[in-house]
This record gives sequence, C-alpha cells and structure tokens, in this order.
Amino acid sequence: MQQSNPIAAQPMLYRFVKRFFDLTASLAALVLLSPIFLVLAVLVYREDGGPVFYRHLRVGRGGKSIGVYKFRSMKRNADELKKMLTEEQLAQYYREFKIDDDPRVTKIGGMLRRTSLDELPQLLNIIKGEMSVIGPRPIVRDELGQYTAEQQAKLLSVKPGLTGYWQAYARNNATYATGERQKMEMYYVENASLWLDIRILIRTVAAVITKDGAQ
Repeated sequence: MQQSNPIAAQPMLYRFVKRFFDLTASLAALVLLSPIFLVLAVLVYREDGGPVFYRHLRVGRGGKSIGVYKFRSMKRNADELKKMLTEEQLAQYYREFKIDDDPRVTKIGGMLRRTSLDELPQLLNIIKGEMSVIGPRPIVRDELGQYTAEQQAKLLSVKPGLTGYWQAYARNNATYATGERQKMEMYYVENASLWLDIRILIRTVAAVITKDGAQ
C-alpha cells in the first residue's frame, strides 16, 4: 500500500510562504541578535576555554544527516556518557535521549538551555534550507526507533524545526515512554498549516519568557 506524503499534500502557497518566512526571519534575527551572539560566545568561551559552538549530527528531511548548530552548553568530552553519568542517568538517556539535571551541563550552559538561547545558531541551518522555523524537533538517528515505520516516513517528509508543536506545548512534559511526544510530532506533520505555525510561534515566545518546560 502506498504511503501518503504529508509535504506533497501541503498547498504550494503554504510551502512558499513558509520558506519565505524562514529566510527573512532568520536573516533579520541574525542581524538583530548579533550583539547577543557575541556576548554569549564570550561567556561560553570564558567558562572553560572550549569551543563556543557545537555541531551535533541529527536526521533531516529525507533521512539525510545534518549538522545542527548550537552554543555549547555542555562540558568538554560530554559525549563520554559512561564516564560522566550514573547508571540511572544512562538509563534515562537511552530511554528519552535527555537527562533531568544533566551533570554535563556547564553553568552558562544551564542558563542557555533555560532560555533556549543555545538554539539560536540553528538560524544558520534554516538559512541553509536544512531546517525550518517551525517543524518537528531534529532528532538523532537512534531516536527513530521510537517511531513506527509509518511515523518515520511522515516525520522525515518535512524539515525539522527550530521550534515545534511538541516543544512549544509540552516539551519535557510529553515523553517517548508515554507515547505523547510521538503523537504530538505526528499531529504537526499531519496538520501543518500557516495558522498552526503562527500558534506555535506565539506559544514558543510565551514558553521562552515563562521558561515553561525548560531544563
């Protein structure tokens, strides 16, 4: 049985407006926020002298690997999980791909994450066409196992987003273990529209201001 392609079902006008908004909003944000970028870069570097930016491999549209940019919020060698995490923390990471009160996060990194400022460099991914402002959050390849084959096909039919329905409305309150995160990501893919994108954008701004669901 042939599977439907959610992106092909989207109106061409919606796709054009979405890409136009992605480009103009990202370019404008980079210009306006450049002083903040500079300050954050200095703060990240001063903490431990390590790299300012972190490029993490995620899965993009069509299953292509993309390097997602972030301000580095973790200590050096944070990828050495078994050296830095307890057994309980490892179990949570392998289950949810995130950790409560992650000991690898630096002091400045904690602030960056609570305010979502660590995500700002992903504006470059949006300009490059690898991401969109609104879409399912980019995941690592191992996370695909949390979705059924049909869900994977839908998830990978659209660009991942700087923010999205799951992140704006639930974030840490909807997990893979309960199945709620998968449902929310599927809801966006199946119902993507200009009005839904506007709602998500407004909700994201509110969530960032109130630090709702941030860790």
